[in-house]
Amino acid sequence: MESIKEIYKIGYGPSSSHTMGPKKAAGQFLTKNKKAERFEVVLYGSLAATGKGHLTDLAIKDTFKNHKIKVIWKPKIFLPKHPNALKFMAFGNNNKITDEWTAYSVGGGSIIDDFTKSETANVYPHKNMEEILTWSNLNGKQFWEYVAEYEGEGIWEFLAEAWKVMQASIKNGLNGQGVLPGGLKLPRKAQSFFLKGQNFATPFKRRSQLFAYALAISEENAGGGKIVAAPTCGASGVLPAVLKYFRKVYKTDENSVLRALATAGLIGNIVKTNASISGAEVGCQGEIGTACAMASAAATQMMGGTIYQIEYSAEMGLEHHLGLTCDPVAGLVQIPCIERNAFAAERAVSHNTFALMSDGRHRISFDEVVETMYKTGIDMQSKYRETSEGGLANFDGLPR
Repeated sequence: MESIKEIYKIGYGPSSSHTMGPKKAAGQFLTKNKKAERFEVVLYGSLAATGKGHLTDLAIKDTFKNHKIKVIWKPKIFLPKHPNALKFMAFGNNNKITDEWTAYSVGGGSIIDDFTKSETANVYPHKNMEEILTWSNLNGKQFWEYVAEYEGEGIWEFLAEAWKVMQASIKNGLNGQGVLPGGLKLPRKAQSFFLKGQNFATPFKRRSQLFAYALAISEENAGGGKIVAAPTCGASGVLPAVLKYFRKVYKTDENSVLRALATAGLIGNIVKTNASISGAEVGCQGEIGTACAMASAAATQMMGGTIYQIEYSAEMGLEHHLGLTCDPVAGLVQIPCIERNAFAAERAVSHNTFALMSDGRHRISFDEVVETMYKTGIDMQSKYRETSEGGLANFDGLPR
């Protein structure tokens, strides 16, 4: 498996696969072809179908802002390797192609091509939860210690920076007002939820705080603000909301938060390695489902759960999102994406409680749910996998 640094990408919304990934790919191609006279980029499949709502063309044009660039949209053509495909072409002064490159934005801001399976080299010798549980049990160590064993001490500085950005995103989101960009004219709600929550008794106050934190980051992402993909931009509000909630309610210390981030990153890594975190490939179950699994695991660790209770909590986080479609209204990461972050955060807290009430034993393993999620996603019709052609995307989402 890759480093968990590939799970936590710091960047700007609204989409890790449609904004961060294409922008990165554009930068790589431009660096290689700076002397070209002009460029063309063809967007295929899901990348083209919802690219305008996700600002894909603007992200690419911003990278090529001092060069001639033409963006071509082909939403009906899907390349075999991944639904999010884009082809760059560089032209010389004789109008002949001097270089071309086909890349795939596979989720979480990661880019691969026809010759690579992953963006970075593997740092972990194990590939699934069963193997990691065996290692942890034999060595008497926690999941976060497993991460430290193979990532090295430098991982803590990276996670500290990610947590810093997450907190800033929550703060900015809670202070944000007005309408989110795009044709839906969707008003921001995070500040209102947070302020109203101050008037409630403790149980409702806590729940409203959790909702507000998740909404804050999700709205920041929808507005193109700076966030941490966890594991994607569209699902970036779940894990930070749970971490902030535990920090606030249970006075969890900073080291515990960073260790929880390490464990959550490991959970996301397992899903990415053995299935997918791309909504275009497996639907929203791969995004929100994975984010909920990550947050569920993090919460159970912060409450002192065993590695088996943590695995159980993560399993529930993914299992109870199986079959969730990716159907963004108007191709925007707003409806139903923003609310899904809030409810996934709440479910993660519930999974933590449920897992801690058990001894960690259960019948369906995390690995089996990961495999099921991937098969379910592949079996979905393409209109339910981030093309804005099915599900809730059939409605306009305008005020009534």
